[in-house]
Amino acid sequence: MKWGVGESKSSEDDDATGLDGCQSGLVSPGARRSIDFHGIYNRRMRLAELARVLQAELRGDPELEITGVAGIEEAGPGEITFVANPKYAGLAKTTRAGAILVTPDFPEVPAVTLRLKNPYLAFARTVDLFYQPPAPPAGIHPTAAIAATAKVGKNARIGAYAVIGEGVRIGDDATILPHVVIYPGVRIGNRFFAHAHAVVRENCRLGDDVLLQNGAVVGSDGFGFAKDEHGRWHKIPQSGPANLGDRVEVQANACIDRASVGATRIGDGVKVDNLVQVGHGSSVDENTLLCAQVGLAGSTHVGKGVILAGQVGVAGHCRIGDNVVAIAQAGLHGDIPAGSMVAGSPAFEHRQWLRATALFSRLPELLRQFQRKAKPEE
Repeated sequence: MKWGVGESKSSEDDDATGLDGCQSGLVSPGARRSIDFHGIYNRRMRLAELARVLQAELRGDPELEITGVAGIEEAGPGEITFVANPKYAGLAKTTRAGAILVTPDFPEVPAVTLRLKNPYLAFARTVDLFYQPPAPPAGIHPTAAIAATAKVGKNARIGAYAVIGEGVRIGDDATILPHVVIYPGVRIGNRFFAHAHAVVRENCRLGDDVLLQNGAVVGSDGFGFAKDEHGRWHKIPQSGPANLGDRVEVQANACIDRASVGATRIGDGVKVDNLVQVGHGSSVDENTLLCAQVGLAGSTHVGKGVILAGQVGVAGHCRIGDNVVAIAQAGLHGDIPAGSMVAGSPAFEHRQWLRATALFSRLPELLRQFQRKAKPEE
């Protein structure tokens, strides 16, 4: 199938495959009922070839043919799974899977094993090998509205009712699905992929290999208002763009606000989960993860390699150092030194937080003990 305008050579765009952070190939029973995993893979590969691609040590039959991937409890003889934590060794002994991705020191099990340092990453790569996402039709749909001054590179796939504004520049191999809107003056690199209803606002800059999931908004107005002497709020114009580096993914319904002045900056390799809010004028450095419902108030600086787990909130004008980890629902109200792990609201050192929460449920008992000891002294 091809759209009627703009004959283009088909290009293969790897759609990122999201894994849920578990430490074994476990899949909930409900997930297996709702998704037929056996029907979504469309290639076969001998284990010898798979081991070569993954650079893994193969222990077992190199001629065994693998046709797909599955959870460790559901996998059949032609499927591969993974275990990244020794505590799941019991499941590895009983699985029907044809092969298992494990660490080099994992105990011997009846199934064929592919041994390598990072089984979880290898499993993600294996899913990518076997699962080929649907390829959108080549060319430009006749209902797409592309400004006369816009320039789109070769091999573009542009869907129905997509809008590309005046002066936009988009690199090669772009995939822009239906109802995506690119405002005037935007600059986007190569291999851009925007799912339906994603929006990029005026004058924003996006690097190569940027992926926008459904409903993602880059460059929406920051939340800036000034109060006058009558108590009325006046909108502060948000004139600065939001700029994204290379290999950035912004997932569904997340918002990267533009700046009032200057720019909001998202570094190379940053991954932004669903429903995240990045406030105006913030900056997020390379390879940081912002998990679901994280909120960054304006002018927050987040360093490299940071992980902010679900629903973490960061007050404005804070600096979060490199490689910080903030546990889910932490409230960060001040600067956090590099390498810290914090939890709680207000957030403090994680190990101290674990001790504090363990004591919290015992506070009534401890109070009673204190009162009993204090009575004789009165």
